[in-house]
Amino acid sequence: MELDNRNVMLNNNDIEILQEVMNIAFGKASADLAEVIDIRVFLNVPYVELLNAADLPRRIVEEVKMYKDIRIVEQNYWGKFKGSALLIFPAESGKGLISLFEDDFDENMNVDRLVFEKETLLEVGNILIGACVGKIAELLDDVVSYSPPNVTVQRISKQPILERLADPEKHAIFMKTVFQFEDKDVSGALFLISGQDSLTWLKTALNNFMAKFG
Repeated sequence: MELDNRNVMLNNNDIEILQEVMNIAFGKASADLAEVIDIRVFLNVPYVELLNAADLPRRIVEEVKMYKDIRIVEQNYWGKFKGSALLIFPAESGKGLISLFEDDFDENMNVDRLVFEKETLLEVGNILIGACVGKIAELLDDVVSYSPPNVTVQRISKQPILERLADPEKHAIFMKTVFQFEDKDVSGALFLISGQDSLTWLKTALNNFMAKFG
């Protein structure tokens, strides 16, 4: 029998627990990324909000409106915890991102710089999204799988990716953190968006997580 999630909501206590789970997960993601590129990544305390899915495009644009052109790494994840991850960089972060893998670029000078920037975005996105989502799932006793990441270059005023997330009939869990690479002019925002289908499971999983410490 399929569970009816339409009337399931997260209360303030659920959201506080989810923020703590994300805080632990993002700390793990930062450590994993540092091992790969030998640089520290600082992640802000995560923010969690439950909202109507129709409001997602507007909310995300509000968060990154200071950027004119953006690079978006999009990756979907599936498990009991499922949804979409969006890693958004301002376009000017490209040079800083390439500098994270400068040695590789020097060895491949026949590779177009824009192509290498895209590959770098995919690499950073794979590590950061995978570490964050994977650790959240692990802490909540779930296992997730991922679609291949995809990179999009666009103006913030145009948002086809964001519009696909909107659904006036559903709620969504909006999770966000801002990150900065140490000593590099690279920063951006990571959004994890899980839909209503995850709410029933998530509410129980968060309670089970807290019960471990009771």
